[in-house]
Amino acid sequence: PEEMAALHRASFTVPPPWSAPAFAAMLEDRGVRLLTAPHGFLLGRTVLDEAEILTLAVAEGARRQGVGAGLLHRFHAEAALHGAVRVFLEVAADNRAGTALYNAAGYAVTGRRRGYYAAPGRAPVDALVMARALWAGPAGR
Repeated sequence: PEEMAALHRASFTVPPPWSAPAFAAMLEDRGVRLLTAPHGFLLGRTVLDEAEILTLAVAEGARRQGVGAGLLHRFHAEAALHGAVRVFLEVAADNRAGTALYNAAGYAVTGRRRGYYAAPGRAPVDALVMARALWAGPAGR
């Protein structure tokens, strides 16, 4: 949890980064899955036929090298194996790198939550709700 919180803190200001105790609490939930890669991690869960990406963080120096895409691919495959047919997430509307990653992975915007991310001293930022279908098969898509 400490390493996850440090990477999350280095990766995000909006939404506010999660603390080590917050990560520890999430990891206690048996439905939550942690996928790791060198310089990154993805935390997600599957409930019935839907999967949700809770957070994905990649160290700045490792971005645009396939770490995030690889974590997404692995999560899609695992979620499909656990019965999910759809996966969704929320991303800050001003997170261009995140939205580009998700668009490239087949996600589409399905909604907007106005002013969802609030941080002291900053204007609230909208959250984009993005989703994609999961298909069984060798690519996990």
